[in-house]
Amino acid sequence: MYTKPLIEQHFHGAFGVNFNTASADDILFLAKEIKKYGIGGIFPTIVTDTIENTRRAISTIKNAAERQTYDMAKIFGIHLEGIFLNPKKKGIHDEKLFLTPTVENFRLIEDDFIKIVTLAPELAAPELLSYLAQKDIKIQAGHCIGGDLSGCTGATHTFNAMEGISHRGKSTALSALINDDIYTEIIADGVHVSDDALKLLFKSKPQDKILLVSDCLPCTGSNLTEFDFAGEKIYYDGNKATSKEGTLAGSTTLLPEIIKRLHSAGMFNPDWINNPYKYHKINLTQKVEWDDNWNMVNSCK
Repeated sequence: MYTKPLIEQHFHGAFGVNFNTASADDILFLAKEIKKYGIGGIFPTIVTDTIENTRRAISTIKNAAERQTYDMAKIFGIHLEGIFLNPKKKGIHDEKLFLTPTVENFRLIEDDFIKIVTLAPELAAPELLSYLAQKDIKIQAGHCIGGDLSGCTGATHTFNAMEGISHRGKSTALSALINDDIYTEIIADGVHVSDDALKLLFKSKPQDKILLVSDCLPCTGSNLTEFDFAGEKIYYDGNKATSKEGTLAGSTTLLPEIIKRLHSAGMFNPDWINNPYKYHKINLTQKVEWDDNWNMVNSCK
């Protein structure tokens, strides 16, 4: 069967490459490798860091994007997952570096290559939400507790690092599930979210609003068992990557492997591959051939 290439919109790195610290050459190496897996486009995702380091990472990713060749997954823009989060749902992020989500603070790192911003909507100034929307930046609720997602276009890794479903009052996860206009990222690696929770999301959401993401870490596809990420030492045991305290740092499974897992469990809808194209108004003409078990046969042409 043939489909469009996969688009990965929440992706911190792989093959030993960390987008927060990588050189442009490192990023180009990753972009070339990842295309061999059927992934045709990526949004390099930056975690919380200092303003100086964030600006350096943005500049480096932009430089790599300008130097890409046809045999690489296209870098469509940056996903900023950090700085504007709620300390109560910080996950692996360094809360000492968080800033209040305001227009003034966003301008400290603002760049036209930032296409997605994950933030805590309950802390965000309304002016910031309007400012980002005017620039056609996707606003995603993540690492947050608020239930009002009226200013958001999406939810970041739904269920993870957000207020869970409650039968009294509002919560982030509940609002993401019942709002048919909200795109919902989900990490279906079998570690971050249970299969029952996956089935709930897949049944609740319109099929064109589901975004499969990996939230992949630099250790994926490498020999790394210990590495620095988001200011923490991360330990990979071959199944999951966590801090010393056991906090999940992200996934270690590439998106094609997640799709194979969902397919084998009877939970995969091939139509979901098109959803990031619609969300980001992306146009790629290449095709990828997969066999009946979602093993890639031919890479992007």
